[in-house]
Amino acid sequence: MGSSVTRELGRRGNCVFTSSVPWADHESARNTLLQDCTAFFGLVGDGAWNIVWAAGAGVNGTSAAEFAQENALIAEVLDQVGDLHTSAGTVFLASSAGGVYAGAVGAPHHEGTRAVPLGDYGRAKLDSEKIAEAFGIRTGINVVVGRFANLYGPGQNLSKPQGLISHLCRGYLMASPVSIYVPMDTLRDYLFVSDAAEMVADALALSARNSFSPTTKIFATGQAVTIGSILGACRTVFRRRPNVVLAASPLAAFQGRDLRLRSTVWPEIDRRSHRTLPAGIASTLQATRQALGAGR
Repeated sequence: MGSSVTRELGRRGNCVFTSSVPWADHESARNTLLQDCTAFFGLVGDGAWNIVWAAGAGVNGTSAAEFAQENALIAEVLDQVGDLHTSAGTVFLASSAGGVYAGAVGAPHHEGTRAVPLGDYGRAKLDSEKIAEAFGIRTGINVVVGRFANLYGPGQNLSKPQGLISHLCRGYLMASPVSIYVPMDTLRDYLFVSDAAEMVADALALSARNSFSPTTKIFATGQAVTIGSILGACRTVFRRRPNVVLAASPLAAFQGRDLRLRSTVWPEIDRRSHRTLPAGIASTLQATRQALGAGR
């Protein structure tokens, strides 16, 4: 999502700075983030600012120890933000609706639904949310926690075991099977990444006009589809049946069956049209073809 948010904020006339973080080396990642944070506030001066944390390497299956290291980085960066800021700003933390609501009942889930993570991934996301919220309470800086539905679209890291639509596109292009570990009637809300970026930019614009306590918002389309429907839409775009294999995995235990979502916070951000699923899959397919052609 980070690259899409960067493009959207730039399109709206913002001067955007990004960090290239060596996640595999904790100490190098720490030094990079803290140095970039210092440089950022040196450039911002007394001007208004936003920080969007759309980072991290952890996925379902990452160890609790690795997640703890990532969250320690978030805490250190926010401590430095608290020390360096001289003007009003917003910290936006990207979290995962699927991770935190995986074991919740009573879908569609909204911001008032009790979070029930099923694995280390979801628990780590909740921990990161608590770090950001405590920072906002301590400093008075606006904090927005975005709990995102299943993001898809160009830019997906295909080396990670996540992103069903991107992997289906890759499987089609490479003529290789894609394993699916959940039932075909599993419900998910799929949000195209550029739509998500526009919603993030809208949230930052709203935050700039107000001062508020730490706020959690779900970012989703509000329209869930089954895995079977995803495969049907892929068949329409690919013009042939996706090559999938139904398989078993211990990671399936961390996946909720019904993850319908409905946001009740800042509803004005949700009053928008979203990329249709076939159009989004077609864009993802084109981007995946280009990435594979570039050897990535």
